[in-house]
Amino acid sequence: MATNQNRRSAIKGLIAGSAAIGASGVLSSFTTAEQQPMDDKLKGNINHAVCQWCYSDISVEDLCKAAKEIGIKGIDLVGPKDWPTLKKYGLYSSMCNGAEINLTDGFGDKVYHAELHKRYTDMIPKVAEAGYKNLICFSGSRRGKTDEEGWNNCVEGLKSMVALAEKHGVTLVMELLNSKIDHKDYQCDRVEWGAELCKRLGSENFKLLYDIYHMQIDEGDVIRNIGAYHQYINHYHTGGVPGRNEIDDTQELYYPAIMKAILATGHKGFVAQEFIPKYKDKLASLKKAVHICDV
Repeated sequence: MATNQNRRSAIKGLIAGSAAIGASGVLSSFTTAEQQPMDDKLKGNINHAVCQWCYSDISVEDLCKAAKEIGIKGIDLVGPKDWPTLKKYGLYSSMCNGAEINLTDGFGDKVYHAELHKRYTDMIPKVAEAGYKNLICFSGSRRGKTDEEGWNNCVEGLKSMVALAEKHGVTLVMELLNSKIDHKDYQCDRVEWGAELCKRLGSENFKLLYDIYHMQIDEGDVIRNIGAYHQYINHYHTGGVPGRNEIDDTQELYYPAIMKAILATGHKGFVAQEFIPKYKDKLASLKKAVHICDV
């Protein structure tokens, strides 16, 4: 057992070492958007994107201008009406939307299959014609269904849509959402559940959108799960936990390590910022987040 003197010495050394690390900038990714200077040049290892809905008070055109200046390559969750604006600025529609009914009425409920088939049959060719690859979809709410019932319903509803997606070179991507805080009763709320659905559909044209914010809330173990299930994931979203705000030192996740884990899987798709800025200069927050994730 260490003496009190030895313990005091060890603590002093630890504090001194921590101060040195802080001064050297090793932990600088946990500073706020206003605090950390940065080199504007991105490394090019991550394909950066941003979710348009988080900047609803900024026009799509102005968001595209800012994204281009930051070095962002894609805009998430926009539909056909905004694609011409993205193309004007040389930006990619990295996760298309517009076919879904909403987040609660999805492929896990047979009652919505007819409407969803109509919507996705119309949208899949449009995505392909525009030169894009990813189209979002949702399981919808559980509504008392067992896991098995949810998987069976999703397979029944998605099978023909996945076949159409294969024909057009499009991937249907089901988002993982937390059912604890933001989307009560959502069924596809664990990566293991989504991976099992991928296995049952057995197509490279059906994958998962791993939302890091949502999965930290519902299951944690983010880095290990990314490594274990990466073959079923083709897209990632960010967000600070708790609160879905900036991914700086106001929240609990260390995004540089998460990004390194994503790169270690060989991921070639996009990582999209999907936090809701709380600082006044929202675009400064976006730029900061991109640089935090640029490993």
